[in-house]
Amino acid sequence: MGVRQLPPDMINRIAAGEVIERPASVIKELIENALDAGAKSIEIVAQKGGLSLIRVADDGMGMGEEDLTLCVERHATSKLQGTDLMAIHTLGFRGEALPSIGSVAKLKITSRPAFRSGDDAGRSQALEVEVNGGMKSGPRPAALNRGTRVEVADLFYATPARLKFMKSERSENMAINDVVKRLAMAHPQVAFTLTVGERASLRLPQVMDGDSQGVLARLGRIMGADFMDDALAIKAIRDDLELTGFAGLPTLNRANAMMQFLFVNGRPVRDKLLAGSVRAAYGDFIPHGRHPLLALFLKLPTGEVDVNVHPAKTEVRFRDAGRVRGLIIGALREALAGAGHLSSSAGGGDSLNHFHQGGVPRTPAPQYGGPSSGGWPAQGGAGSNRTYAPQFATHMSDAGQAPLNMSNTNLSQPSVDTSSYQQEADPTITAFPLGAARAQLHENYILTQTQDSIIIVDQHAAHERIVYERMKKGLEQNDIARQGLLIPEVVELDPERAALLADKADDFAKLGLYLELFGEGAVVVRETPALLGQCDIKGLVQDLADNLLENDQAFVLQEQLEAVCSTMACHGSVRSGRRLKPEEMNALLREMEQTPGAGQCNHGRPSYVELHLSDIEKLFERR
Repeated sequence: MGVRQLPPDMINRIAAGEVIERPASVIKELIENALDAGAKSIEIVAQKGGLSLIRVADDGMGMGEEDLTLCVERHATSKLQGTDLMAIHTLGFRGEALPSIGSVAKLKITSRPAFRSGDDAGRSQALEVEVNGGMKSGPRPAALNRGTRVEVADLFYATPARLKFMKSERSENMAINDVVKRLAMAHPQVAFTLTVGERASLRLPQVMDGDSQGVLARLGRIMGADFMDDALAIKAIRDDLELTGFAGLPTLNRANAMMQFLFVNGRPVRDKLLAGSVRAAYGDFIPHGRHPLLALFLKLPTGEVDVNVHPAKTEVRFRDAGRVRGLIIGALREALAGAGHLSSSAGGGDSLNHFHQGGVPRTPAPQYGGPSSGGWPAQGGAGSNRTYAPQFATHMSDAGQAPLNMSNTNLSQPSVDTSSYQQEADPTITAFPLGAARAQLHENYILTQTQDSIIIVDQHAAHERIVYERMKKGLEQNDIARQGLLIPEVVELDPERAALLADKADDFAKLGLYLELFGEGAVVVRETPALLGQCDIKGLVQDLADNLLENDQAFVLQEQLEAVCSTMACHGSVRSGRRLKPEEMNALLREMEQTPGAGQCNHGRPSYVELHLSDIEKLFERR
């Protein structure tokens, strides 16, 4: 078979297959064109999942007759200056989107350039051009105030086989919403309106430059109000790299990464390097399999990043990936450390919701017979199917004794001397963020009182984080105190685990844990970190062996050491079931307030829940 030149319409359809996967892909290309044109307001309309109609209108600079004619030609673009493909300052540049769309759909572009003094009426009037299945017509006069309006009708009508691969209208609408939301997050200085079907599903006003709260409000409209309540501001600059945005507290997390939004030079991306950096930064703050909520915006010179790795430009490649990774991890960890003991505000709300959903458990009302059985008369008349619980005025003993008369009981006065129980909360202590300890419940939960809330602290989770952070600090300063065992402890393991622990003996020594191989299937422990106190050495060693066996190849050395610290801290913290004195409980609270990440344990579980008095009063219908 000889080599032949493909016809232009087939070339365009092949290009369309690369650029246009679904209606959301078309909308993405058109919005990016509008943003590159300097638009401050963009309106998007999609009918029947975008297959029937897509319309994107903007107030950008618009195009004159010459530009309008060229924009539907292949490889024609205004976005590349010169021949340097690394110097890309726009969202798009390939010059294939519009002719590709026109080859598989009915495309109409109406545009009017911004009026400038000295322009004649002919140059400033609106014009339109059409491309119908690859056939061009126009330009011709049209009606439009300013900017550009692109309409795409009957998408894929020229390639009906593609329609078989489209998903349901609902799925296509969800993809469209996702594309618009990501671009709206990346460009808060632009107002967005999205209408899907007959309903405006998204209205986002323009945010002025420098208005960080306005940016957060836009993110909250998309990511949820709970993100606004628990977002930490991120800002870090390292040489020519700049990272800004907001990241949620670790206790605000989801089962997937759908609420992680990453942007590079204003371009939404799904990049493995960036996602991996986020995981590393949150590694010891969040449970396994859970994902934090965040929106991060990375700016760097165009020569430092290749944005043309993927046809849809959703993946990027960095010249110095290590520098980018270090910036992200450092900025996120600094913000998380600065959050101190804070935990997600959603925790208390979730607890109250459980009360509201389940209600207060009630004892089933006893069933009573007629008057002959000592029962209560029926209420509501004959045939009533309502059951009324009796309102007792007296209490009857089981032995059938006379009822106790409650009428003489004065409930306004205490029945016993309560002076020994009356302890006014010290206002200087309740002013602390975690308040004053008032009680210990079930030998594990500390009940505290602040000036306007009640807090329940999980003593084991809280102390676990404190011990862990101490060990990390000692690891950084090479200053972890250790204690020698009077009688070294031998821990039996299978040969594989014992050998793995022995190979990491030098790393364990940095953490104050001295062990060595003891025969073929055992290790002997001679010293332990002083922070752990009297811990379960056998359980600790077994857990360390299991963790290393599972993650030995998955983590770099620093992450391995931190994982070991986490396991040690879990074994060395205050255990559930241990009674604490009031001074011990308050000391734990004060230390939590000074410890980074104390709002959650090393496994990402919250260490406390706060219930504000206003919410509790609503629970009891006092408000």
